[in-house]
Amino acid sequence: MSEVYSIGMPRKVFSGLDSILKIEEIIKMCGAKKVVLITDKGVFNAGILEKPLEVLRSLNVEINIISDVPTEPEKKQVMQIFKEANEFKADLIIAIGGGSVMDTTKLVAVLMKNEGYRENILDTSLIIENGVKTVMVPTSSGTGAEVTPNAIVIIPEEELKVGIVTDKFIGDYVILDPQMTKSLPPHITASTGIDAFCHCIECFISKKSNPISDIFALKGINLISKYIRRAYINGSDMEARENMLLAAFYGGLSISSASTVAVHALSYPLGGKYRIAHGVSNAMLLPYVMEFNANSILDKLIIVANEMDIDVAGLSKEDIGKKVISEIYLLVKDLKIPSDLTKFGITKEDIETLVDAAAKVTRLLNNNPKEMTRDDMKNIYMKLL
Repeated sequence: MSEVYSIGMPRKVFSGLDSILKIEEIIKMCGAKKVVLITDKGVFNAGILEKPLEVLRSLNVEINIISDVPTEPEKKQVMQIFKEANEFKADLIIAIGGGSVMDTTKLVAVLMKNEGYRENILDTSLIIENGVKTVMVPTSSGTGAEVTPNAIVIIPEEELKVGIVTDKFIGDYVILDPQMTKSLPPHITASTGIDAFCHCIECFISKKSNPISDIFALKGINLISKYIRRAYINGSDMEARENMLLAAFYGGLSISSASTVAVHALSYPLGGKYRIAHGVSNAMLLPYVMEFNANSILDKLIIVANEMDIDVAGLSKEDIGKKVISEIYLLVKDLKIPSDLTKFGITKEDIETLVDAAAKVTRLLNNNPKEMTRDDMKNIYMKLL
């Protein structure tokens, strides 16, 4: 008998050039009167808010713009933004930004409708009601946060990034407009794009992978392999931008059903203590974790090779696996993503602390296709020094 699989979906998704203008339709569908727009300073100063703000100002709604979401939000910062949105009595929240902006918005929306949850945001059993309605507008093609049930927040006292998971975080509406990603600089295009690639390939090899998640994960792998270099070289390439947005979205859907594995488990401490950007830490770890897992996932790596359009004619399973991993190394190198933890002030003496923190991320480690011991984690971190 087959297992039961599930996937969370937003209420409606708009995709394509100028889909940002659909904000008007969403406002009218929701009957919203008090709208909070949550973003970060980078997006606010990039000039890409002109169109959505023009639409909002043409409607009979009050607008409150919160533009100070940090790159790596801490719990106290999320609570400050919640307080402002709550005092404004928002009935719709629009998130325009990357993963941090969208994750903050998820938490804020749910906090507004669940007083008990305000006591401990790590305890999702305290979430009873659906949050305030949300519109997710990604400005990077990476996290897939617009459709995931996850929200990532830093808990400083534990020096760890924590993934909070509940279906109540899934956004109501999603807008995938490639023009909103046009101003993304090459290095962020690279790191966020590899983050999306991690989501797709981790979900495909995870213990929880299933026929639903595999459809999205494999399509994401295919699109990223084709378009990430193009988007990196030419940010105005709208075909590449649009397909990267779709790939990140597919990665997010994959996470909703299958979840990630050891790449993300080992990545969280690097962001929590050393504030290494999430996409960068994932990109650094991906080739080494794939290498570690290879002998347990050879059949799947053959499928990945096909999606990445890698010529494997006449090769054995083992050699196909090696070639896929070589291509992943090459991709990270081509995108000029850092590969040395010492650049971030990390030394050999810090490795045990990193292992201690990573070992706590049992939700993801248990989903890895191959058991990973503390020594295995240590060896992977050491390869990055």
